[in-house]
Amino acid sequence: MPAPHARGPWSPDMLHGRLLGGLAAMAVEQEHGEPDLRFARLTVDLFRNSPLLPVTVETALVRDGRRIRVADVTIRTDQGVIGRASAVLLRKGEQPDGELNDTPAWDEPPPSEPPVTGGAWEPPFELWRLTDWNQPGPNRVWLRETHPLVDDEPLTPFTRVALAADFASPLSNADTGGLHFINADYTLTLGRVPEGELIGVEATGHLSHGGVATGQCTLHDAAGPIGFCLVTAVANPATFRSR
Repeated sequence: MPAPHARGPWSPDMLHGRLLGGLAAMAVEQEHGEPDLRFARLTVDLFRNSPLLPVTVETALVRDGRRIRVADVTIRTDQGVIGRASAVLLRKGEQPDGELNDTPAWDEPPPSEPPVTGGAWEPPFELWRLTDWNQPGPNRVWLRETHPLVDDEPLTPFTRVALAADFASPLSNADTGGLHFINADYTLTLGRVPEGELIGVEATGHLSHGGVATGQCTLHDAAGPIGFCLVTAVANPATFRSR
């Protein structure tokens, strides 16, 4: 049941797409999670806007092999299906020997002060902008959830990062004039789940032409990089100015 803070930035009566990814992660973790399996990928398709209506989530096991488990998720309201997701879980094993070309940790320390608030839309989470979005260069933020996704349900590390991953779209697709793209999907891939409540997101790429965009981000926690997020987005006529 959406709370008032579940609205998104594009319309005061539109459900925020980040919540669909969080609900998908929560459902697949509860139904198909296992201690020896690690969530390696979550793809969330956001193909239909929804007003603030009650949401139901259904999961289905697609494949359950010795080393891989695949599950699908369907997300719907009384108006029909509004999104879907697929998750890949891989069985943990011995780490190979050798020196790998690991992504380096970024140089942003965890925030020590409360975030600056104010703007056209107040996010229902804590947001620290680490870079000036009106200047060229990679955008960076720290995020921290301040609300439960579902009442009385603790946020797990996987659900927390699934919620944060949706922010890869505004971070990678914003420009000096604001945010002109709304994302159609996002794919989260993880080397490990985050430690602690803080999630760092760093835009590392953007391409667009003819009103269609793709962006990529690296995700961090306070201990280092944890994964990546790739998004696709379409130009939105009713532009929300993120400044």
